[in-house]
Amino acid sequence: MGFFAFAWSILPDLLHATRMTLWITSGSIVLGFLVGIFLALGRVYGPRPIRWLTGGYIQFFRGTPLLVQLLVVYYGLPPYLASLGIQISPLAAAIIGLGLNSAAYQAEYFRGAVQSIQSGQMMAARSVGLSRVRAIRYVILPQALRLVIPSWSNELIYSIKYSSLAYFVSLTELTFVGKKIALHTARTFETYVVVAAIYLVIVLIVSRLLWMLEQRARIPGLGVPTEHR
Repeated sequence: MGFFAFAWSILPDLLHATRMTLWITSGSIVLGFLVGIFLALGRVYGPRPIRWLTGGYIQFFRGTPLLVQLLVVYYGLPPYLASLGIQISPLAAAIIGLGLNSAAYQAEYFRGAVQSIQSGQMMAARSVGLSRVRAIRYVILPQALRLVIPSWSNELIYSIKYSSLAYFVSLTELTFVGKKIALHTARTFETYVVVAAIYLVIVLIVSRLLWMLEQRARIPGLGVPTEHR
């Protein structure tokens, strides 16, 4: 069987597994987004103890291997949670592990965006009667979320690729199914070429959509530097 005939024959199974990859990516990026915003605001506006705690969280998750974090969530937490009557599924473990790691990086993107906004805007918001919390919510955050799109886009792309680590917690996502097919057919090279091509197509589509979003939300003359892992 030629390469293209083989690729066509395994494509349905791989595309079915791609849905799980997209679920993992979506869940982890949303969790990271929500946690990351609070971490960023804590670092910028919080009192010193909060800044220390949020800084420690960020340093821990950025300074230790993502795979180790994922394994701790999947294998380390269940015994403690079981004593409370809580069970954690492989999908939940993958989303939590990847999401908490992503939050550390997203927090730094958000912090950079918040700090790039002129301090006079906070003073202006307070001068018209807004509380500090309302000024952050209605004045600072809307601008920061627009400014952060270019660097945040990188995190979403990373999340798509790092979702392959869910293979280690036995989730039947794209990489896991690709390995099963490779073992069953003994056509390792061809199988992983198809798997890589699917990841590439997803990344290209998402990159294009994010570029369109960035163009619509762009604030002329303003921007934040992109941070790389």
